[in-house]
Parts: sequence; structure tokens; C-alpha cells
Amino acid sequence: MSLNSSHSPVSDHRTSPPVDDSDFRLLVELVSDYAIFLLDPDGRVRSWNAGAQKLKGYQPEEIIGRGFEVFYPQEMIDIGLPARELSEARRLGRFEDEGWRIRSDGSRFWASVVITALFDDDGRHRGFAKVTHDLTERRRHEALLRRSEENFRLIVEGVRDYAIFMLDPGGHVASWNLGAQINKGYTAEEIIGQHFSVFYPQDKIDEGWPAHELECALRDGSFEDEGWRIRKDGSRFWASVVITSLYDEHGRHHGFAKVTRDLTDRRRIDTLESQERHIYQFLALLGHELRNPLAPIANAVSIMRLQEPVSESMRHTRDILARQVAHLGRLVDDLLDVGRIVTGKVYLERQPVELQQIVAESVEALSSTMQARGHQLVVNVPREPLMVVGDQVRLVQVLNNLLHNAAKFTPDGGRVSVTLASRGDRAELSVADNGPGILSEDLSYVFKLFAQSEQRDGRQHGGLGMGLSMVHQMVQRHGGEVSAFSTGEPGKGVEFVVQLPLIQPEG
Repeated sequence: MSLNSSHSPVSDHRTSPPVDDSDFRLLVELVSDYAIFLLDPDGRVRSWNAGAQKLKGYQPEEIIGRGFEVFYPQEMIDIGLPARELSEARRLGRFEDEGWRIRSDGSRFWASVVITALFDDDGRHRGFAKVTHDLTERRRHEALLRRSEENFRLIVEGVRDYAIFMLDPGGHVASWNLGAQINKGYTAEEIIGQHFSVFYPQDKIDEGWPAHELECALRDGSFEDEGWRIRKDGSRFWASVVITSLYDEHGRHHGFAKVTRDLTDRRRIDTLESQERHIYQFLALLGHELRNPLAPIANAVSIMRLQEPVSESMRHTRDILARQVAHLGRLVDDLLDVGRIVTGKVYLERQPVELQQIVAESVEALSSTMQARGHQLVVNVPREPLMVVGDQVRLVQVLNNLLHNAAKFTPDGGRVSVTLASRGDRAELSVADNGPGILSEDLSYVFKLFAQSEQRDGRQHGGLGMGLSMVHQMVQRHGGEVSAFSTGEPGKGVEFVVQLPLIQPEG
């Protein structure tokens, strides 16, 4: 009497003679990747192949005759799952499932299970065939993939600096992350389903630019662009846009991924830097153009001084011209110096320089100016030489500018001090005064080109606001730093501190 499953294949009498049952039994017993065994009608194990022994860990003599529920975790036994599987297999002829199963050592594995009801030629139920395959590794990979996809989703949804969202093939918004909401102002409920052209200015829509972007992305795989985009509130921002065409595993076009970043601040900075470069180029050109007529005017004043005797009015006029030509010459020199510094055209003589000598030269150059204003000039320098590597002429120019600035803003009879000291591996050169000081809100840009601090003494001090900018840039070229300190209280003045890296004196 033979056994048949409820889904026995139809015999084909045109094939070669049937294989002997012992061949089938041998085939089943030798299969090692699948546990294939028989159960009696009550679910007790009747046979055991090599795959079952390998997968579940039992020797045939250990398992044959025992109920197959031994392969199930206790929680599944408690809910009657083994018996329900057999009942379903007998009722339907076949039962399939995936779930946790137990090996002989108590370890769990994720199994794919197929139970087939077996009947004899007279339709009597004779038991079940059970095939089990270990899918633990596949399930682990699937779990890792799901976790990776979930992590990726969380990353995309949580990104704040980039708008990352999906478009369907027609360009309608299909997903929306936090960055998109922050950058564009729409909530997901407001924007999903709308066409992405809503982000574009009307002139771009009129010229068909959104459709052009999708066409290019579809043709080339991706499209990149920068341009103005529109937020929900109608405001514009400068955006960097990348659109990538997406395809499924069968090569069918699935839609587009769109990444947008707000570059408005970067564009503003680029624009300002470009304008600043143009200003410096203009200053350099202006300095050269002004120097050309300045030279013959200075020569004319010198000739006028050679003519003696002259009237009092002529002498007065000549002295005015001489002072203004000298002042104009200093302004032109500042223009040229600033232009050279920022364009990298200043050449520095790098050699050991004694800072005491720098102080001496600067004080000598400015002493007459301060005497004319009745300023008290206090100089404090150490006896031991403080040496730096730099350009002596340029360092004198730095201190001259600081002293000239102090003299200009300190009222008549005021006090200006110059102090030189060492602070660890750096020299510290400070210039302080007791003038009106600098407002706290002005300290942050006092070294900017053309910066002019608002004065509360009502005096017009003149100048183009280039001296401190030149000081800042020249000190940086010497590897140092310059800072300004002021409480903004009248009479407490301002202190400028220059720090330069020290070297050991020669010899």
C-alpha cells in the first residue's frame, strides 16, 4: 500500500521506468540542507534524515518516537501551535509557516516549515511529511537591511540643513523631511501631492525651467543647479539643487530624489568678498592716480619756499599748501599700502629686529605732533632687548599709525603711553590714551577698512579709516595679533595691543 500526499503529481507513462523506493529513501536520507522526516498521525517522529540531524542536533535514536512539539519554543507549545499546524495540514493538505524553532542544545533558529498530510490509496490518513529549512542567516540579513533602511529614513527625516524629498515621475512631491520643512516653510501635509514647480519664481516657471530640470535628470541620471527658489511665505533664497533620477530593480523609472540646500548666506559672503576685492583694486588704482599730480604740487611748494622774501599772506598760503600736501601724501601712501597688502604685493624684509629700536623711531617721528597738542608721552621699555623677525620699516609704520591714531583722538593736554613687555614667548607692544575711547558696539569692526567710530566729543578728526586696517593686516603678515580694548567711557580712552612672536637675541 503506497502513501500519497493530497497533491500527488500525475504519472507520465512515457518516461523511463520508475525509480525504486529505496532510491527515493536514499535521496531523502542524504539531503543535508533540509530536515526531511515523517510524522505519524499524532505528530510523533517516524524517520530522520541527515539534514534533520544536522539542523536540529538530534541523533535518530534520540528523536524517533518523540512528539514533534519538542522542536517548538515553550510559548508556542502553550498556545497549541504544533497541534494547530497538524490540524491545518490535514484539513487543507498542506501547511506553511516561518518562525522560531529549537535545537537539541536549546538554541533557536528561524525556520521555514512545510507540513504535508499523507494519505494511502484508500484515502486513510497515514501521517505527515515535514520539511524544515534554516533561514536564520537570511532573516538576519533582512533584519539588518530593515534596520539600515530605518536608520537611513531617520537620518533623512532628521536632517535639518538639507531639504531632502522625493518626487513622483510627474514631479509631484511624494515625501518631505524636516530640512525641507525648515528651508521651504511647508509642512508635509501642505506640500505632499503638489507639483515641485511651486518652489520656483514665476519667471522660471514661465520659461519651463522645472520641467527642463526633470528632463535633464531623466536623460543624464542627475541634474545640478544654483538659483533663486521661493519659500511658502514668498521670500526668496539662493539654493543649490541636485535632482537624481530613480529606478526600481527592473529598470522602470520610479521618480526623482531632490536635495536642496540654502546657500543664501554663502552667496552674500561671496558677493561681499567680490565687492571688497573690487574696492581694494580701486584703492590701488586711486592711489597711483593721485600720486601723479601730487608730485608736481609738492615740487611747486618746495620752489615757493626758495623764494625769499615773500609777503605774510604768501608765506601763510605756502605753509597751508605744505601741510595739506604732506597730509595728502600720507593718505595716498595709506591707500597704496592697503592695496598692496590685500593683493599680496607687499614685500617684507624678514630679519631680526629689536623692538626697542622700533619704539624709538616711532616716538621720534610723532613727538613733534604730540608736543604741538600738549600731550604727555610716557614710554616704558625693558632694558633687555626683545627681538622679532620682521620688516623694520613696516613695524615702525604699524606703531606710527597707532601713535598717530592716539594723538588724533586724545584731547589737548592728554596722556599717551607706549609700553613694551614680554609675555612668555611673545612680545607685547601697547599704545594707550585717555581720550573718549571706543563704543563697545564699535570694537568688533574697528580694524575694518573705512571704519570710523562715532565720537562723542563733537570734533572732526578726518582720515579715511584705513590706518587701523593696515595695522591689522601688517601685524598678521608678521605672524602676530592686534586687539583693541576700551570701556567706552570718556576719559578712559582705548588701548591697542600688538603681540608678536619673540626670538632669542643673536650672540
